[in-house]
Amino acid sequence: MFEEQPSSLIYPEGLTEGKVTLNCQARASPAASYRWLVNGTDVPLGLDPRYTLVAGNLVISSPESVRDSGSYQCLAINRCGAIISRAANLKFGYLRDFSPDSRSPQTAYEGMGAFLACQPPPHYPALSYRWLINDFPNFIKKNDGRWFVSQVTGNLYVAKAEPNDTGNYFCFTTINMDISTKSTFSKANQLTVLPDGIKSAPSIKVRFPAETYALAGHTAQLECFAYGNPVPNVRWRKVDGLMPSKAGSSAECPTLILPDLSFDDEGVYECETYNSEGRDTYQGRINVQGEPEWLQVMNDSEVEISSELHWSCVAAGKPRPSIRWLRNGQPLSTQDSGMYQCVAENKHGTIYSTAELRVQVQAPDFRLNPVRKLIPAARGGQVMIECRPRAAPKPSLFWSRGTELLTNSSRITVTPDGILWIHNISRADEGKYTCFAENYLGKANSTGHLSVRDATKITLAPSNADINQGENVTLQCHASHDPTMDLTFTWFSKKINTKENIGDLLIANTKLSQAGIYTCTAQTVVDSASASAKLVVRGPPGPPGGLLVKNVAETSVELRWSRGYDNHSPIGKYIIMGRSSLSSEWKKMRTGVYPENIEGNAESARVMGLMPWMDYEFQVIASNILGSGEPSMPSHTIRTQQAAPTVAPSGLGGGGGDRGELIVTWTPMAREYQNGDGFGYILAFRKKGTSSWIVVRIPHVESSRYVYFNASLTPYCPFEVKIKAYNRRGEGPFSQIAVAYSAEEEPTVGPSNINATALTAFEIQVSWDPVQQLIANGVLKGYEIRYWRQHEREVAADRVRTAGLETTARVSGLRPSTRYYIAVLAYNNAGTGPPSPRTTVTTRKPPPNRPPVNVSWNAEGSQVTVRWDHVKAMHNESAVLGYKVSAVSVYQHILYRFLMFI
Repeated sequence: MFEEQPSSLIYPEGLTEGKVTLNCQARASPAASYRWLVNGTDVPLGLDPRYTLVAGNLVISSPESVRDSGSYQCLAINRCGAIISRAANLKFGYLRDFSPDSRSPQTAYEGMGAFLACQPPPHYPALSYRWLINDFPNFIKKNDGRWFVSQVTGNLYVAKAEPNDTGNYFCFTTINMDISTKSTFSKANQLTVLPDGIKSAPSIKVRFPAETYALAGHTAQLECFAYGNPVPNVRWRKVDGLMPSKAGSSAECPTLILPDLSFDDEGVYECETYNSEGRDTYQGRINVQGEPEWLQVMNDSEVEISSELHWSCVAAGKPRPSIRWLRNGQPLSTQDSGMYQCVAENKHGTIYSTAELRVQVQAPDFRLNPVRKLIPAARGGQVMIECRPRAAPKPSLFWSRGTELLTNSSRITVTPDGILWIHNISRADEGKYTCFAENYLGKANSTGHLSVRDATKITLAPSNADINQGENVTLQCHASHDPTMDLTFTWFSKKINTKENIGDLLIANTKLSQAGIYTCTAQTVVDSASASAKLVVRGPPGPPGGLLVKNVAETSVELRWSRGYDNHSPIGKYIIMGRSSLSSEWKKMRTGVYPENIEGNAESARVMGLMPWMDYEFQVIASNILGSGEPSMPSHTIRTQQAAPTVAPSGLGGGGGDRGELIVTWTPMAREYQNGDGFGYILAFRKKGTSSWIVVRIPHVESSRYVYFNASLTPYCPFEVKIKAYNRRGEGPFSQIAVAYSAEEEPTVGPSNINATALTAFEIQVSWDPVQQLIANGVLKGYEIRYWRQHEREVAADRVRTAGLETTARVSGLRPSTRYYIAVLAYNNAGTGPPSPRTTVTTRKPPPNRPPVNVSWNAEGSQVTVRWDHVKAMHNESAVLGYKVSAVSVYQHILYRFLMFI
């Protein structure tokens, strides 16, 4: 058996100093020798020094493409036969240089799409592609949605060209082989972008094949990229089913990646590209095929000469694999002993199953399997005596009792395979019985003694029982038997198989699954007697079966099912459970009857109150007087029909933005309210007090804002706005009218009567007269105080804002004895207005910096007298107004020092 087989590899062309090793190791007894084939011909081991055999491995020195390319197989050989390995292809990889010819300059218009052709050089195997801009290593970024590099053609695409895209572009190709990597890049592709700036709907330029074939277990990649301005978004869907979750975030990227393909992933996939100007779609099919894999393989077999052997070899794959057979590595021609291989192959691969066949030739021999020496049997019963010598070819068999040759009669049967049956046994049948075996290689015989015993009988048979689930029941069973032998009781049903020394069977806390026929067997080594009883367990119904969903409408479906097992208690009612793709929780569904319970004889119901264009699955639960049963298997997932939206978007409001803009915002519609695809919003707005509405369509479910620009808009002008949703089936209702204001303008006047007062050396207080709201061009949010030192410029001023409309504020963190300029400005969401007339203030001098000295104290009773020298303020310090005396107990002082220490 192979433990290691050769694997295909790609070797770099021109690398002549290296070596290629193709592995081959087999487990064999005696040890195997090895041969190698290339393209079906022996590798000249020993004749060409470039080829050497290391253990079973083939080593090729200085490999060359012309001489060594091909399909290699290893033969492992010993005296049991030979087996051949899977084929391993040795191929040579290469990457030539790009053409030295200069490339034609390309021109694109701003806002339009464009592409640059890579025109890769000759190569093997496939390349990976990147593009450089101007200089190495300035590569196009993969996450830039404007650009796309096709890994099929190598071409570079830009969805919307911009002026700064002008430059020189180089196609950078890389080839990855098993032992090395090589890269090269093209001549410059000059791209010039000319101004234009028009908008355009998406137009798909990179399409995946209409029919894509991929292997199960491998990865499929589909490419789809569109030109458009604004840059189009991409989303993928599976037309004939749900998008596999394995697609992950790639379902919204130009390349859809489906790893570890299964046959469930097969189907039609659609790429949709969209922007505010429109959409474009493209569809193609993924066909999943499979390499051969074994469903049933053969096993080592040892058979007699001239006998018949049936080996089954079954493989799955797509396309269906063909099957061929080998013996000792060659096409099957004889059926002798040796090593056999079953080979299954399709265009995607080849697999081998291996087994050994041994053909036996032997004279009859009873040593390993003699006739039993003592054969006990019960009176009135029957006995079977086997005769199974080892022999090849199959021997002739016959029996004798003493000197009497036994032949078939009313009580005696000798089968063609040598088994002796004696029926209706009596004491007279006791004695010695001999089996004779003969083939052309020799003769042999074996003898046993038949001993007749009393028969076993059931004396107390179990009785039928009818109980409810959870109750206990005892089934009784007693028997008489030959006293010279041990008696055991065996109970058998579809759920249990027990062996005991006593006959009674206790079943505690019975379950529905334990109902059925119970058989008690009283058994000795020579015979047995049996009796049966039926146990009925009543309980809640079993799950309904065959649940189907029919007549799917927008908000309702029809369910049909077949009755489950009632467990011996009539079904009283059914309830319908369902869940949507929005939640994993099963909920009771509303049906067309009231109350929501469905009669027990029903086998269909209509489920109401569903959401349009939503995925659902359903279950049915039956119940009777003993409780509710298990739910049915979930139905297959269905999607209700599409319908026009029935509710309007919520959270309508707006405001803010730049001058001349009206920004309207809303909450995007959740999935359960979309009711269909092709979803978007219709927004209507008008200046308050006017009659005509401006209506725009926003074709994206994710949209949550719209910006309307008109240079003539007055600041903070009220607009009435309303919004509704639409999809392919129609439009929904408008929302309630809300009011949104156009963008505010900065206040046009500043506060007046500014007054600033120094509070301390570090803090001042500023006050002013408020600005009237009517001239604020929006909602006045508060005031901004700007302050700067005398020698500083106003542009470097520090700023403090009030959080409301207060007309006083404190400014702290200032420097002592410093002259400051102060200005106050009103502000709103658009910014600050003009400054007020400036004022000045000088902070106070700082407090004395020196502490009192010559401090002493004297304690008398509960009083302490403290003395110190007076502190005289410096010329740049404020005058001393008083002193502060603090005291702490000795205990506290010691504790404080201790805490500071630790």
